Parts: sequence; structure tokens; C-alpha cells
Amino acid sequence: MEFIAVVIAIVAFIFARKARNTSLELSARLTQLEASLASGTRPSSSPAADAPIAPPIVPETTATSETTGTEKTPSSPPPLPPAGSRYRETVDGAIPETSEAPAAPSGPGLEERLGTRWVVWVGGLTLALGGIFLVKYSIEAGLLGPEVRVLLGGLFALGLLAVGEFARRKESLLPIAALPKANIPAILTAAGTAVAFATVYASYALYGFLSPPIAFVLLGAVALGTLAAALLHGPALAGLGVIGAFVTPVLVSSDKPDYWALYIYIAIVTAAAFGLARIRLWRWLAVTTIVFGAFWMLFDIARPHTFGPQAFDIIASFALAALLVVAGFMFGPSAEQGRVEPVSSISLGVFLFGATALVLINNHADPAMIVFTLLVAATFAIAWRAESATGAIVAAALFVFAVFAEWAIRANPELTVMPGGAMPGIGTRADEGSISMHLITAAGFGAAFGAAGFLAQGRSISAIIPVIWAAAGVFTPLALLVALYARIAHLDRSIPFAIIAIAVAAAFAAATELLTKRDARPGQMISTALFATGTLAALALAFTFALEKGWLTIALALMSLGTAWISMRRPIPFLRSLAAILAGIVVLRIGHEPRIVGNDLGTTPIFNWLLLGYGIPAASFWLGSIFLRRRGDDGPLRSVEAAAILFTVLLAFTQIRHYINNGDIYRTSSSLIEVGLQVCVALAMAIGLERLRIRTGSVIHNLGALLLTWFAGLAVVLGLFGIANPLMRSIEISGTFINPLILGYAIPAVLALLLSYAVAGRRAAAYANTIAAGALVLALAWITLEIRHLYHGPYLNSFRTFDAEQYTYSVAWLVFGVVLLGIGLLLPSQRARLASAVMIAITILKVFLIDMSNLTGAYRAFSFIGLGLVLVAIGWLYQRILFRQTKTPPAVNNSAA
Repeated sequence: MEFIAVVIAIVAFIFARKARNTSLELSARLTQLEASLASGTRPSSSPAADAPIAPPIVPETTATSETTGTEKTPSSPPPLPPAGSRYRETVDGAIPETSEAPAAPSGPGLEERLGTRWVVWVGGLTLALGGIFLVKYSIEAGLLGPEVRVLLGGLFALGLLAVGEFARRKESLLPIAALPKANIPAILTAAGTAVAFATVYASYALYGFLSPPIAFVLLGAVALGTLAAALLHGPALAGLGVIGAFVTPVLVSSDKPDYWALYIYIAIVTAAAFGLARIRLWRWLAVTTIVFGAFWMLFDIARPHTFGPQAFDIIASFALAALLVVAGFMFGPSAEQGRVEPVSSISLGVFLFGATALVLINNHADPAMIVFTLLVAATFAIAWRAESATGAIVAAALFVFAVFAEWAIRANPELTVMPGGAMPGIGTRADEGSISMHLITAAGFGAAFGAAGFLAQGRSISAIIPVIWAAAGVFTPLALLVALYARIAHLDRSIPFAIIAIAVAAAFAAATELLTKRDARPGQMISTALFATGTLAALALAFTFALEKGWLTIALALMSLGTAWISMRRPIPFLRSLAAILAGIVVLRIGHEPRIVGNDLGTTPIFNWLLLGYGIPAASFWLGSIFLRRRGDDGPLRSVEAAAILFTVLLAFTQIRHYINNGDIYRTSSSLIEVGLQVCVALAMAIGLERLRIRTGSVIHNLGALLLTWFAGLAVVLGLFGIANPLMRSIEISGTFINPLILGYAIPAVLALLLSYAVAGRRAAAYANTIAAGALVLALAWITLEIRHLYHGPYLNSFRTFDAEQYTYSVAWLVFGVVLLGIGLLLPSQRARLASAVMIAITILKVFLIDMSNLTGAYRAFSFIGLGLVLVAIGWLYQRILFRQTKTPPAVNNSAA
């Protein structure tokens, strides 16, 4: 160890000697340069300096003298002095008043940074920590008495401060800008101030040598001394001093901490740091102080019996931030009008968060609520006076809601009213704040935020300021109303809360109307939309508080309609979006409970809660889309149109399931009647939307028609020809001709045919022809199943087929083809004639492939005879009626005449 110490000493001596020689050389050159400037001759410190210097390259342009008007030649401009020099006029022209050293390299090398900067910074921090650890070690080892420890600590701090001041004065006599280095005097002074902080704090908190007033004065004196020193020494002292001051209570600790002493010390350090940041306009220092202040604000906040010191720290830090950090307020820096300054808003919001945590940790005790209320009120006053802190209003609104929401969640009435009393540890606490205190505070907050949101309109040249106030003024009363409703009414039906919500809606509506009558001002349009939104939201809450189950769905749908109507009368852009948002909420509501009223739905067909819960919203959305369409086609309109189509479809489908399944819409079964009715409804709605989209040109109507058509096609394939097919499953078909087969196949065939004509010429030909083919298949299926029903009775899934049944199929299919041909000839319709050709071709294939092999006797003969006669008749009809050819009379031979 001794050898290493000797080596380090030798190396340090070499570096110090080299630095001294360099300093002397630079000092000599600087003296020579000043003398040469005074005599007007060039300095010559070396042979190289006497060499001629090439003149600067000047562009070959001519310029006219401003005084004489003569042209100057390219060689007339004098050489330019180095950048950054100041000038004084002489007879020969402008020369540098103080010359700079020759140009330095672009940046210092690694050796220079290590030797001139980093070691100094680390050394300063090491000195400060060394002093603190020396005190701690002396305490643990019992080497010195408390008085001696404190005395040595004070002497060490004074020594560091004295050396730092001496170095600063010595260095100021010889400023050499060309040599970048760390600020050694500033770092030494910073270390001294940190040790001084620790010494005074230990004298008070650990040993009791100082009474609280004396300790307060000494700590304040050290803080002010640090502030004054940082003004001279720059940011290095500020950074290290503040960090050391905030870390000191962690390093120098006690088994029995005195929280009052701790937070008085933190308040003094915070004041010194904020003051320095304000004077030098160091934003980084203010942010660093806020971060450290937040740490100490939350330190041991959950420990019992610390409410007083914690409250003092939060209030003091908040006040200091308001006085020194908030731009444009009291002693804070100047502020740009109409701009929200982040540091100003964050500084208040951080300590307001501390007040919120204090309330939550102390179970909403009345003293904690008083502290929280005072800071929120102070935030109001500061933000009203200084626009730079307007962002803190957002934090205040969120923290107010958090406090009352946690108070509402804390209550558990189901457990507190159980037989035998409340369960241990659950329910209200003895130290919990009173309900009356919370009600009064909530009423005050709601009124203050709402009034300020309205009164702030038109006070700023910026749009963001009134919008923030309006948003907080709308959000806070509604959020508080919900929290109080959850706490007091326990989410049950409450007429008093409904009345309060209506009163809030009336206040917001009045504000909306007054703002619409004012002249246009920055942010007024958005603020008006926010108050209009608050009006509708308050009405929604009123319906929620007063109504139960299905009525809430109806009320929200009617609110969407009302919003669309208001947007037509008051062209506020956000209202259109609000109508779509309300429609989305209704969709989510029925997604949560499709039965609207749950188990109270009942079994009454048609006239039940489904008719009200789906029918009224569907009508509201259809009418609302009409209102919205009058001012353009946009996203909100399309959302409302989609909701209208959705509720219309769900109304029909749920009513079908409710009727078929005797009130149980969740039954996992699908009968032929149910599937057939759903296919009929889907096809009918698709026809209606195809007609409607021609008039409106709506993308949603177009998409809705396509989706319903695709759904109907899938239901036909998977339902009518799959799970509900009476040929594959044992499904009872009652009735001779009036039976479920009509609903399942005949009516869908007619509707599909009508849909094919509705899309003909307006969509792709393949799309229309596919739908027409589906209609033909459904018609053929109905005819076939009806014939099988005649021969087999109510159940058609038998594997046996009679000869007469086979012959009847052939005759019926052939007659169906002839009927289609007749329709095609009478209308005339090529599509009907093509369908007839398809049917006749199918019949021909059946006769030759099935009847020839399966039928016997007269049935087979009559099958072929009948088919032949029909085919001949069809040929005659085509020749005589459809493709009649007119013979051209022979030409007359004039020469023969």
C-alpha cells in the first residue's frame, strides 16, 4: 500500500509540474500578444510566426463604397479577424480588441477530458461523500465525541469553501478560454456546502446541540449561502449542492427519526433550489428539485403519526413551487401569454398528487381532506392568474375524482348490514372522514369547476386554455355525481340523484346556449361542444339514476336522437360524434344483456320488452341518421346508420327466437320455421336496403344489403338444406298445403326472386344471376318436398320412394318448367325462359337416368310420352311465337311479263 501511495504521489507531481509549465507558457504568450496589439506590430514568439501569412481568399466581386460611391477592387477587403472577437476602430480599419489564441482542435481528447474534467468532478463528489462518511464512521466507531465530530465537520466544510473561493479568485485573474476544463472552484464549493448541510443537520437531529429555531436559521443560512455561491460558480455547484443536500438525510440517519426536523430541512433545501433555479432560469434544476421533493413527499407516508410533518412538507413544497417555479405568477419567471408551460403545471400537479395520497393513506380523515381541499383551491387561484399553470387544472380534476371514487369503492354496504354486524376489517372505519364533510366538499368542487369552466371562456388569446377549463368544468361535476351516487345510493334507483343530474344538465344547457350567442373567440367552438356533451351526459345519468334495466337503453337511444337533432340546429361538430358515441353505448348495453330486462322478459309474443328495447332505439337511430345526413356524410352518420340497421335486424331476429322458443332466446336449437322466418326477414331487409341505397348512396346501406344477402345465402345452405332440412332430420311437417315448407322454401324463393330483380342492372350480372338461381333452387325444393309430404305424411326422412311419387316428381318439374316458359313469353323475360330451360333439362335427365331404371309398367311409359309431348309443344311455341320467321315473297320477273 505504501508503494502504491508513493507511485501515485510521483505521478501527481509530474502532472502538476506539467500543468504549471503549460500555464506559465500560455501566460507569457498572452502578455506578448497584448503588448503587440498595443504597439500595432505582429507578435513573433517563434521563427514560424515570422513567416508570411497568405491573405484570405475573397470572391472576385466589386462593391461600391457607401461613402464615396467608388468601386473597391477584390484586394481591398482587409483580412477577417477570428470569429467571436470584438472590434475597435483605428486609422487602418477594424482590428480585434482582444485577440483569441490560435484555433484549437475540434474537441478535447480522452486524456484531456480525463485530466481536466472528469477527475475534478469525481473528486468533488468524493470530497463531499468523504466528509459525510467520516462523520458516520466516527459515530459508529465511537472515536470522537459528538462535539468534536460536529466541530471537525464544520471546519472541513469551511476549508472546502475557502479553497473553492480562493481558486475562483485566482482563476478569474487568468482566464484562458482555449483550455476547456471542469470548474474546480465550483466543485470544491459544492462539496463544502453539502458537508455544511450535513453538519448542521446532524447537530440538530442527532445530538440535539441546536434547538429548532437555531437549526432552522443555520440551515437557511447554508441554503442561502449555497444559492449565493451558485450564482458565482455556475451549474456545477447547483447540481452537486442540491443532490448532496437531498441525499444527506439518507446518509446521516438516526434510529429515531424526527420527521418535523426532516421536513423543515427539506423545505429549506427546496426553497434554496427553487430560488436558484428562478434567478439563473435553470429549468433542469427546478425539475430535479421537484423529483427529489416528490421522493421525500412520499417517504414513509404510510407510517402512523406522520400526518403533521407530511402535510407541512406538501403544503410548503406546493407554496414554494407556486411562488418561484410557476411562470407568470408572483416571483416566477416571465410567461408567454396563452401558453401552457409544462414545468409550471407539473410542479403543482406533483405536490397535488401528494395531497391525494395523503387523503387515501389516512382513510379520508377530515384533516387530510382539508389539506387536499386547500391545495385544490390554491391550484384554482394560481391557474386562474397564470395561464402557464392551466395544465394543473387537469391534474386537479383527475385527483378530485380519484379521491371520491376511492371513497365510493371503500364502502361495502352488503357486508356491513349482514346479520351479526360488519365483518372484521371491512366497512367504515372509526377514523374515516364524515359523509357530510365529503358531501360539502364534493358540492364545492363541482360548483367551482363548473363555474370556472364557463367563466374562463374568452379570457385567453389561445384556444387550449379555455378548452382545458371547459373540459375540467364538465368532467368534474359529472364524475363527482357518479361517485356520490355509487357511495350513497349503492348503484340503486335514486330519484334525488336523478333530480340533481337534471339540474346539472340544465346548467350545462344554459352555458351552451350562452356560448353559442357570443362572438367567436379562441376555443369557443370546442368549449361549446364540451358543455353540450355535458348536458347530454347529465341527462343520461338522470335516466340511469331514475330508470331501471330496459328504460336506460331506451333513454340513451333517445339521447342519441336528441343529439342528432341539436347538431342540426346548432352546427357544433362534436355533437355529431357524440350521437355516434351514444349509439355505441347502446350497442354495448344490449351486447351485455340482449334480453334488455333479463329474466323479466316473459313469454308474451311481439308485445314485450324486445319491442321496446330494440324497436325504439332502431326508430331513434333511423331518424337520427336522417338528421345527421342533412349536414353531410361522415363517420358519425355511418355509425348511427349501422346502429339503426343492427337494431332493426336484432328486433326481428330476437322476436322470432322469442316466439318460436317460448320466450327463451338463448335456446340452442333451430327449427325449420325459425330458420325460414330469419331467411325471409334477411331477404326482405336486403330488398329494402337495396332500394334505400339508391336514394341515399350510403356506404353503410350498401354494405348492409350485401351482408344480409350473404347471411340469407348461408342460412339457406347451412340451415334450410342442412340442420333444418326435413329430408335429413326428423322434423314434423303438419298441414297438407299450409305448412312450414311454405315459410322455409316457397316464400324465401319469392323474396330471392324479387331481390334478384332489385339488384339487376345496379350490381354485377353474376351477383343478380346467383340470387335468381337460388330462388329457382328454393322453388324446386318446395315443390319436391310438398310432393314427398303428400306421399309420406309429416316425416319426410324416409329412404323409400314410390313409383307414383317418382312419376309425380317428373310431372311437377315439367309443369313448373312450362309455367316458367309461359311467364317468360308473356312478360317477356329471358331470365324466366332460361330458368324454364334449366328445369326442363333437369326433368329430361331425371326421366332418362332415374325413371327409365326405377319406374316400371305404365308409369315409365307415361313418363316418356308426357315428356315427349311437352318437348314438342315447347318447340312449336318457340317456332310460332318467340322466333316466328317471315317468309320473303319471290321476286317478280318483269321480262316474262
